[in-house]
Amino acid sequence: MWIAIIIIAAIIIIGVLIYNSLIRSRNRVEEAWADIEVQLKRRYDLIPNLVNTVKGFAAQESGVLERVTEARTKAMGAQTPEEHAKDENMLSGALKSLFAVSEAYPDLKSNQNFMQLQTDLTDTENKIQAARRFYNGNVRDFNTKIEVFPTSIFASMLGFTRKVFFDIDDNGPENQPVDVKF
Repeated sequence: MWIAIIIIAAIIIIGVLIYNSLIRSRNRVEEAWADIEVQLKRRYDLIPNLVNTVKGFAAQESGVLERVTEARTKAMGAQTPEEHAKDENMLSGALKSLFAVSEAYPDLKSNQNFMQLQTDLTDTENKIQAARRFYNGNVRDFNTKIEVFPTSIFASMLGFTRKVFFDIDDNGPENQPVDVKF
């Protein structure tokens, strides 16, 4: 009888330890996603200033400015990591087009406000990349944890599911160099 009680107690203790470990891992994934969202918001906040600066120098480039604005709006409305990745690819492509257009306007390229916004945006892009690596590392750890035995048994019983990586397709058509002809 004591052996049965010890076995049941051991199973309960192991279950509690595994559950707590899963909760900690899930919270790390959620914290890492929040870091990405902070950097994306910073990026979204910089874009209107950048568009307005370019608009002052290159009003005839309204198509490019509209694409940037539309891509920003769509990216801000994304709900899942998959939607964010897709919409961020579109926004990155639109921003590349905007910077390519700026090459044709020497006054714009020498404008202090434009240069500062470009620097801030580059810094933000680097922070997004770092946050994405941190998030994906936590997702990898969480997914591994819920797939290995015996944690996988408890994870499936408790409703823990795989998290999705936040991958931005660096090879997609929207991330290829922009061909600008004048």
